[in-house]
Order: sequence, then structure tokens, then C-alpha cells
Amino acid sequence: MYAIIATGGKQYKVAEGDIIQVEKLNKEEGSEVTFDQVIAINNDSDMLCGDAVAKSTVKATVVKEGKAKKVIVYKYKRKTGYHKKAGHRQPYTQVKIEAINA
Repeated sequence: MYAIIATGGKQYKVAEGDIIQVEKLNKEEGSEVTFDQVIAINNDSDMLCGDAVAKSTVKATVVKEGKAKKVIVYKYKRKTGYHKKAGHRQPYTQVKIEAINA
């Protein structure tokens, strides 16, 4: 059984026991998170979506918060001597999927 959830402007395919990284949620380690934006649920025999999953939720536990690897942003314009280098590390929250309530 798996579900497709939406959080942080992205969609994730999750099953019970999965560990995923989502956009930062500002929760402490060990706290419980409930994702209520469930798009679809597949329970091995049929796919449910739309009004059939309107009241479904996915429960997860926060494992840790951190920052992703650094991405280098380099801006350059030729013949003018302009160049600018910057780095960015996107914060994330790592969660473990505990239950899919259909």
C-alpha cells in the first residue's frame, strides 16, 4: 500500500516505513506530523483518488532536520568584469512514514 502526498509544493510517493526528506517543517525531533493533503492511495487492488481520499491522512515522525549539499550559484557577464559567486544550502526535514489512514 502506498500513498501520494503533497507538502512544500512537491509530491511524494510514500509507503509505511519509508524515510523521506521534505521541505523544512519547523518541528522538533521525535514529534509527530500529519500530512492531510493526500492525492491518491493505492491499496494493492485499486487506486483511490479525488473525493475517495478527501479525509485520508498520513502520519509521520520527524527523524531530523538538516541542510542539503551546497549548490554553487555563479553569475557572469562577459566583457564587463562582472562575476558573482554564491552558495546555497536548502534546509530540509527528514521524516519516517508511520501510518497511512485511508
